[in-house]
Amino acid sequence: MGLKNCFALLFVLAFLSFLVQSDFGNVNVKSHTLHSSNNQYVVYDLYKPSSASKENKAPFIVVVPGFQRSKEALSNIAIELSRRGNVVALIDPYAQGMSSSSLSRRAATTEGYGMFALIDTVSKGNLFDFVDTDKMASTGHSMGGNAAIRGANYFGREAIRENKKSKLHSVYVSGYVLTLTEKVLEDVRSNVGVSYALYDEGAFRNELQGWDAGNMKIAPEALRTVNSILDENQKLDVIELEKFYGEIDKNTARVIYNERLLHPFQPYNNIATANQLIYFDKVFNSDVKLDPYDQIWQWKELFTLLSMITSLIMLIPLTRFLLKLNFFSELVKEVPKPLPVQNRKGKVIFWSIFIIGATVACLTFIPMVDIAKIIFQKASNRELTWFFPQRMNNSVMLWATFNGIFGAILFFGSYHLFGRKAGIKKDSWGIKITNIEILKTFLLGLLVFIIYYGTLNVIHFIFHVDYRFWFMGVRIFQPQMVLVLAMYFPFFFVFFLSNSLRVNGAMRFENQPEWISRLVAGLANSSGLIMIIVIQYFVFLYTGSVFWTTNWLSVNLLFGIVPMMFFLPYFNRVFFEMTGRIYLGPVITCLIFIMILSTNTVVYLPI
Repeated sequence: MGLKNCFALLFVLAFLSFLVQSDFGNVNVKSHTLHSSNNQYVVYDLYKPSSASKENKAPFIVVVPGFQRSKEALSNIAIELSRRGNVVALIDPYAQGMSSSSLSRRAATTEGYGMFALIDTVSKGNLFDFVDTDKMASTGHSMGGNAAIRGANYFGREAIRENKKSKLHSVYVSGYVLTLTEKVLEDVRSNVGVSYALYDEGAFRNELQGWDAGNMKIAPEALRTVNSILDENQKLDVIELEKFYGEIDKNTARVIYNERLLHPFQPYNNIATANQLIYFDKVFNSDVKLDPYDQIWQWKELFTLLSMITSLIMLIPLTRFLLKLNFFSELVKEVPKPLPVQNRKGKVIFWSIFIIGATVACLTFIPMVDIAKIIFQKASNRELTWFFPQRMNNSVMLWATFNGIFGAILFFGSYHLFGRKAGIKKDSWGIKITNIEILKTFLLGLLVFIIYYGTLNVIHFIFHVDYRFWFMGVRIFQPQMVLVLAMYFPFFFVFFLSNSLRVNGAMRFENQPEWISRLVAGLANSSGLIMIIVIQYFVFLYTGSVFWTTNWLSVNLLFGIVPMMFFLPYFNRVFFEMTGRIYLGPVITCLIFIMILSTNTVVYLPI
């Protein structure tokens, strides 16, 4: 695909995504910033349906993404709720996305990730005259669900003190039941809906254990939620799922859902989405009568997925175009000859190294998670810091640095022990380069990075969409993220360069089909992490509890990292074939992939 075609396709896909997101022009989507307390601020997208006006006020729902998620990750529910006549504020939680960090180490609990301040502000009636302040609600998934129920408790206590109705008419708690305790529930003065995945990996933390922990018919957390509004003689031992208990008009309604899903995929399911739509249609007696299964958000996911794929493909013709410029043309060298066809001994050595590398990658990930907690204590404790402020990314960085070095040792070790004797020449590796050429290589990589993200920013400015699929996304970023990138880049670059060296210096064989070579390289780079996921869910399948419990969120993080790791060798091979050297691929991919990773994780930067 040519460069012009890539640019054109990106804008067409962005326009189609915009049409879906805006319900084909019936909903206006615009970003806002609310300055709250302690110099903090929360950025949110406001979805305003055209039906909402000063004369026809609409319910107001704040959507709160969970830990490691930005606002775009839950745009699906914002789309569907706004299509049904609700004004929706989709926020970036504190320390995530475009919002500031928080001075609180427990921002979801004490501030609702910024939702409390937004509800307080909107409730005064001055910010949006098209909002019905008697019908305000919050919903969220995972830690966003915790924020929702904590909001019900926070505003419930306020209502008790002031002897009035709670500012939160209703809340919907998805994927989180740990705070459905008597202490929290006793002060709730809102309608409450609870949606919990039957196969939630975090259920080992619930009061029941094993498979029963996710069964909301009998789970103590669900029973307490319903029983909290029932008389003593009405208390239940088993809940009827999807049944509304209590009275909506008195803000005592309770309903429990229990979808057959895993935790990270719960927000991206039509049944779970329909259940949430049913809940809000009922508690707000919506004027817009749409079938809850009439959902269009999947189309936006498709278009933004195609956008993400197209944007990454665009890197190839963009780089080819820039290499034709006189300034960068000297970077183009003849591609070295591939390695000779493997004999039997060579195959044994190759696959032995493959297995060793994958095994070490698998065995070192969780230990690096624990080591990162020691080295980067402030970030691990959710404290503000300029010293490697990305709590979850720190462990990935340590893992990548270690395995990059270990991979290089395997590469050079196998050469000195076996390759040199077999007549392998260093010239085939593509490592020879001058100082001027390496400087130009980094300048070219930086230029590609700037054009790539510059294009994204233009698209976001015009259409208010980015490139993504579910929780994996390429999103715009705050200027200070450039400093974060500069901090993490050198350590990740060790891994990316090591990968390029191995992919192009040890995995190119004469007469081997290129697709096989790239597939093997992709599996070599990702199979260790895939093994972690396999172990985690194989044990979960047979025992009802995941293998890694303390660090289960770190394992979930791999769903977004594994695709990057698999396709990284593909790009390193393509850029190697352009320049005959191993350096350009790591520079471009490290800059872009690490910015993608960095903008999709918590960042505890000082305000």
